[in-house]
Amino acid sequence: MRIVVLAGGIGGARFLRGLQRAVPDADITVIGNTGDDIHLFGLKVCPDLDTVMYTLGGGINEEQGWGRADETFHLKEELAAYGLGPEWFGLGDRDFATHIVRTQMLGAGYPLSAVTEALCDRWKPGVRLIPMSDDRVETHVAVTLPERDPAGAAGERKVIHFQEYWVRLRASVPAEAIVPVGAEQAKPAPGVLEAIAGADVILFPPSNPVVSVGTILAVPGIREAIAEAGVPVVGLSPIVGDAPVRGMADKVLAAVGVESTAAAVAEHYGSGLLDGWLVDTVDAGSVERVEAAGIRCRAVPLMMSDLDATARMAREALALAEEVRTP
Repeated sequence: MRIVVLAGGIGGARFLRGLQRAVPDADITVIGNTGDDIHLFGLKVCPDLDTVMYTLGGGINEEQGWGRADETFHLKEELAAYGLGPEWFGLGDRDFATHIVRTQMLGAGYPLSAVTEALCDRWKPGVRLIPMSDDRVETHVAVTLPERDPAGAAGERKVIHFQEYWVRLRASVPAEAIVPVGAEQAKPAPGVLEAIAGADVILFPPSNPVVSVGTILAVPGIREAIAEAGVPVVGLSPIVGDAPVRGMADKVLAAVGVESTAAAVAEHYGSGLLDGWLVDTVDAGSVERVEAAGIRCRAVPLMMSDLDATARMAREALALAEEVRTP
């Protein structure tokens, strides 16, 4: 079975681990979000790609879901002692090595897709991990700054990098607009469209529908390829009981005019893209609304409390895909 998964960071990575448990013999291609990418200390940092790579490769900090296990922060502390920031973004010593290798390879002329493949040669994640694009795409957020904000005057409207909004501000102010800068000019990375065309199933894990999966879909050609693939496309809701399972997806959903409910997220993707949608059992009342939108829907437990629970979620997604495939 050839499965394509559009993945963001923690939620996508943890779902992928369950998918591997559920179908160990499957050929899995992961199209990773690069809209979270940022340049720090002269280095190219790819948080979502690295979270997938570390999680599936056994190097992730399990407690926080991002960064390396057994991490130290001596380099970050030394840079801060020289007055070099930003201090709000925590890069550890082990993590720095990945970004140094990536930046050197990019500087030597290798595209991000080739660099990602080389990094995965070390981690052996058990999937083919492809960035959505080799072109630079960065998600930015329009906000009105709060009082006493060091980034500018109180009440000033600014467009800031998504990482600054998510990590420094902790999404504490409303997101007024989400802008995937560079997406319209970007092209899918080599292998992305081919993987979609050759898939038996396409899955949207419980990743952020706006700044993770949504950013991938913003690259011209990817949404169209999925819609035209002719295979089941099944998603799992990242919203349970009208709240994000993890993170602050409700903040960015509001920015694009989508309510924070499992049904609204399904409608946001649309029946032209989704064939099936899984909601949590607490949202069983939304099944009728989703199906009225032309999307097959089932209510199952969607909390990734452990690997076995996550594997059951993956099996439910594949079962729904088969149900959709068979009229």
